[in-house]
Amino acid sequence: MKTLRNVIQPPAGHWVGDGFPVRSLFSYHGDTKSISPFLLFDYAGPHVFQSKEGAPRGVGEHPHRGFETVTIVYDGEVSHQDSTGSGGTIGPGDVQWMTAGGGIIHEEFHSPGYSKSGGPFRMVQLWVNLPAKDKGVPPAYQAITDAEIPVVTFEGGRARIIAGAFDDTNGPAKTFTPVNLWDVRLDAGAEAVLPLPAGHNSMVAVLSGHITIDGTGLGEAEVAHLSTDGEGVRLQADGESMILVMTGEPIDEPVVGYGPFVMTSKDEIRQAIEDFNAGRFGQMAAT
Repeated sequence: MKTLRNVIQPPAGHWVGDGFPVRSLFSYHGDTKSISPFLLFDYAGPHVFQSKEGAPRGVGEHPHRGFETVTIVYDGEVSHQDSTGSGGTIGPGDVQWMTAGGGIIHEEFHSPGYSKSGGPFRMVQLWVNLPAKDKGVPPAYQAITDAEIPVVTFEGGRARIIAGAFDDTNGPAKTFTPVNLWDVRLDAGAEAVLPLPAGHNSMVAVLSGHITIDGTGLGEAEVAHLSTDGEGVRLQADGESMILVMTGEPIDEPVVGYGPFVMTSKDEIRQAIEDFNAGRFGQMAAT
């Protein structure tokens, strides 16, 4: 079995634009080797927004290069547009998997309908690194609906398999390196073993409820950072709990990040800034 290395505590929250009250549960500013291929995890909410007339809340156009962003909505609705011409709205259970690759500009806002109605809001955004050979791939976009995500039931709970595989069930997301991303619900009092692969960096984020791993309790917005060695993790749910399981094969390459750009050297960062300023990331379509 994998063992608990440490518990990552949530920092103080901050706002991204005026639509996303987030806590960054981990980021590339720390020990990147032990969390690779993951770079950043923002947990937005839970929050209740009041109804709003006029322009929806959110964050305007901004660039990315060198990695992928994965957005999962639990409550509320998020609308996306980017410089490839892709876009759409996702609601509870839906996922947007965006490959920034060689450069993309996008914007994220509450959907017009949700903005007008208001209500509970909860989502996560995970940044997944790309290996050096793929950092320049053309930008792309995967829109994955709740109905497309298979569900595996096990004793004590169920898991939606967004990426990777849970036993013989495969998720719909296409990834550049081996990654598992599972949206898991645990019943109160459940004791479960989840089949995490050996050799993967593995983390379990608690989104609601409370779980225990290796005798250590974790509550909302805390992340269990597990050992790379060992297969599977044994956990107990001390009440009904919602967790996100992330495992990935480490990418053994340097990580150099600067805001929305994550490359392998400072020279590549300078080039990303130059390319963005020169308009080489494309443009958002006029609305």
